Amino acid sequence: MGAEGAADAIAFSGALGALFAGSAGAARASARGYGPLLPDPRGLLDLPAGFSYRVLSRAGDQLRSGEGTVPANCDGMAAFGAGGGRIRLVRNHENRATAALRVPAVEGLTYDPGALGGCTVLELDRAGAVRGERVGLAGTAVNCAGGRTPWNTWLSCEETEERAGESGYARDHGYVFEVDPADPHRLGAVPLTALGRFAHEAVAVDPYRGVVYETEDAFVRPFGLFYRFLPARPLGGPGSLRAGGVLEALRVPGVADLAAVDEPGAEFPVEWVRVPDPAAAGTPVRFQDFGPRGITHAQKLEGCYWGGTGVYFVSSFARSGEGAAADHHGQVWFHDPVRGRLRLEVLFGPAAATALPGDSPDNICLAPDGGLMVCEDGGGDQYVLGVTPDGEVYPMARNADDIGGPEAPEWGEFAGVTFSPGGQTMYVNAYAPGTTFAVTGPWR
Repeated sequence: MGAEGAADAIAFSGALGALFAGSAGAARASARGYGPLLPDPRGLLDLPAGFSYRVLSRAGDQLRSGEGTVPANCDGMAAFGAGGGRIRLVRNHENRATAALRVPAVEGLTYDPGALGGCTVLELDRAGAVRGERVGLAGTAVNCAGGRTPWNTWLSCEETEERAGESGYARDHGYVFEVDPADPHRLGAVPLTALGRFAHEAVAVDPYRGVVYETEDAFVRPFGLFYRFLPARPLGGPGSLRAGGVLEALRVPGVADLAAVDEPGAEFPVEWVRVPDPAAAGTPVRFQDFGPRGITHAQKLEGCYWGGTGVYFVSSFARSGEGAAADHHGQVWFHDPVRGRLRLEVLFGPAAATALPGDSPDNICLAPDGGLMVCEDGGGDQYVLGVTPDGEVYPMARNADDIGGPEAPEWGEFAGVTFSPGGQTMYVNAYAPGTTFAVTGPWR
């Protein structure tokens, strides 16, 4: 089953309970995965027996386009079929104003010459070899995650709210940009202003109705919101989101902070409230007045993805010491747009309660077996963890601080995990030093 076909097979309710969960019986390591991780003599990526990796790209190398060097801070990513077995990988670069390796400013693709982020596009042939690497978007800031559209473009999200005049920027930031992997110049570097100006993390597009769902990564109070954008031209194809629409924020009656919900399976009716000022001209959106009934916040909203009949989104953690209503190490929520309901699928408990190493799950993607691959963003050794459809968890990859080797760097988080359209290859980034891997093997 390919990554796209896995969406309907995935069973989240209870299926992710093993991952960092504190409930009885949930924290058990899987014997089903692909076996133990074997030390990599190069010190780059530990994988199970039968699997191998190829380094596709490294920060600081030369872009094959000749536009400059490969930028740093590799983050969100998606794989697009390009015909004849070829693949295009679109990869974000979460560069702030202090980044050492900027996304090269290319004419026609640069929004703000003072901003160092953006995304790059890798072209892979049928054998998986890199045949091209170029800039897809430049002059944007802190491009974290994003999401693909049903018409096979990439929505790149700026996780910042900085304005012109701050950090050397000439223009306001905090927008979503649409990138055409086949021809980046087709859409250029145009902010989708109607989708709001805030610290965007990720987006997911309803393939049936065209509604765009958005997460806001804010880890200090007031925390972020979960949004939906009702486009004037739903499912209108490349560039259609520029036609505008209505931005709304989620309100769960009686729940001011999603962290307060601690029972998987708990379900709530939802309301959608129009955002007073999506441009945040005077006040950041999450500070705005949503009326006497308020609005629902959540700390550290990150992943957002469409699966089957609705949209899933993730809160990476909540800490009462930072103002959250309760403590958790992650929540996975499901919104059913037909029924107008929100359900807590998974509650991630204290890391100490799990038999697995790791903490701070972040990027998530569908895996070929109908389960998930989860990127870790924590301290020490970093893992990509697999989750089977029935909830068993197993380690899939590790970049370790202590495995050594002649090429071993000091790794950062994993990010941007994604699969080729047929599910034969997993692509994943090491955030720092920026490295993009292709992993092949006996995927089920």
